[in-house]
Amino acid sequence: MQLESLKMFCDVVETGSFSRAAQLNHVTQSAVSQQIRALENRYEQKLLSRSARQVTPTPAGERLFRGCKEILARFAEVENEIREQSTEVQGTTTVSTIYSVGLHELRNVQKQLLKTHPKVNMRLNYRRNDQVYDDVILGAAEIGIVAYPQPRAGVDIHPFRDDKLAVVCAPNHSFASKAKVSLTALSGVPFIAFDREAPTRKALDRLFREKNLDLNPVMEIDNVETIKRAVEMGIGVAILPMATVSAEVAQGSVVSKPFAEGPVSRPIGLLIRKGKYLDRASAAVLEAFKLAEATNDEH
Repeated sequence: MQLESLKMFCDVVETGSFSRAAQLNHVTQSAVSQQIRALENRYEQKLLSRSARQVTPTPAGERLFRGCKEILARFAEVENEIREQSTEVQGTTTVSTIYSVGLHELRNVQKQLLKTHPKVNMRLNYRRNDQVYDDVILGAAEIGIVAYPQPRAGVDIHPFRDDKLAVVCAPNHSFASKAKVSLTALSGVPFIAFDREAPTRKALDRLFREKNLDLNPVMEIDNVETIKRAVEMGIGVAILPMATVSAEVAQGSVVSKPFAEGPVSRPIGLLIRKGKYLDRASAAVLEAFKLAEATNDEH
């Protein structure tokens, strides 16, 4: 019995899919099925229960999965210990991130990484929220960054930070002269919104429903940069993370105002594939996230 077979079995259990396991292992779906059949023949019992929608482990399969994960994790550790005899950490780690975080909030992480591990490179992929989950599960990225992280099979969530949200408007808008803006004042005002599938949009829709208020979207956009341009043009107001508009506020092209009801924020989470052993470069990147946020909290 080869470790590759055990890994394929674990990947099928974690993803609930033969096709995704095949992608992860760079083989055909037929090859994965053959490996699973060989394991079932070895133990003379079914290890997986197949349905139209998902593949789940049988009790015997669940026990084999737990044992295999321990074996594979330890083997990965040994391999990395052998490969990483050098005292200096180096390498490239891929991070998939939503645009509104990657473009505006990772500068401090990059600076921290350069300071502590100058030979580690953090490569950023800008993706939609749902694509970030897929990248992490399928191994296309070691770390993912999403807003309003939701539990999902095969993924561990590490809290990163809370983004403060603010009302953003053009300098000549009536809101610009106010100290704070209430949710009620936003009801009926021309509004530039994220598209309906964006987690931030869904959260704002829930917030307004709870207050029995209505948003009046005149545009729905999936890109925070385009939303800012629309606000600058006076097409409407928006609710955006403060970090994403700091440059425009400093330049005077937009104005940001806090909420009269008190702070409103969105949680940002880091995603790592469940059971994944992070090599030293990826562990250094994850540590840079923690150190950068700790430094930010101190200020």
